Amino acid sequence: MDTDLLRAFVTVAECEGFSAAGKVLHRTQSAVSLQIKRLEDRMGEALFERTSRSVILTPAGGRLLPYARHILKLQDEALRVMGAERQGELIRLGTSEEQASTYLPELLPRFAERYPNVRLEVVCDISAAQVHAFQEGLLDVVLAIRHMPTQSGRLLGREPLVWVVAEQTRLDAWETLPLALNPEGCIFRAHAFAALGREDRRWDVRYSSQSPTGINLPVQAGLALTVKTPRSVPEGCRIIGRDEGLPDLGHVEIELHRAPGHASEALNAFCDELEQIVMATESLECVEYVTHEAS
Repeated sequence: MDTDLLRAFVTVAECEGFSAAGKVLHRTQSAVSLQIKRLEDRMGEALFERTSRSVILTPAGGRLLPYARHILKLQDEALRVMGAERQGELIRLGTSEEQASTYLPELLPRFAERYPNVRLEVVCDISAAQVHAFQEGLLDVVLAIRHMPTQSGRLLGREPLVWVVAEQTRLDAWETLPLALNPEGCIFRAHAFAALGREDRRWDVRYSSQSPTGINLPVQAGLALTVKTPRSVPEGCRIIGRDEGLPDLGHVEIELHRAPGHASEALNAFCDELEQIVMATESLECVEYVTHEAS
């Protein structure tokens, strides 16, 4: 059985669409549709029900899916054992700089010991850009702050947002709150604006930077306040207490995207270990809690 056809089938099933699958597989939508048609001809049954809005598995497709995944996994394992991957598999990870500095110091040594030949490419950017790159097939795994529901993101939990200033800074010294924030498109910035919009406080964005360093420096110098998660409070700074008069910022949701249809043992292990480290973060509220509260 042609494993290229099976990989296209698994990817369409997991992406729930031909266009999204084509981006992951680096093929046109029509090429993916043709592969599925060829597989359906060989199976003698329709594998997907197509509507104007969605693509769902037929009963036959549902029966085939676990076997297809198993065949692809066996193929990748055989290639690895026979030395076809001696040059080293490449895993392309997308995440923010603060998440990378929090989680990768623990993850990288552990993963490198198990898979010494695997190469890792880390791309740091805001979450919205990372998810877009993932959907275009440019990244294999993305750890992101959820901006909106997606087909590929798996919710891991949520983290509170907190106001942060230098340790000796007093808020009553400022008539207008000076803010240091990421540029437009950052959900932390959106939460800050929404929270301050509910209060009768004057504020101004004095410092803006894509890099955490560009945000942290003016905050550490006592020139501004910013928004962080508790795990990312920079040295020499403190979390502003609830009794100091600033509005609550709420929470952000953390999600993991992994490339559908990719049965690599190394990628699966990398994603599993990253997920374990993230979910062990003290400030992260688990998915079960979030789901229960939402209900």
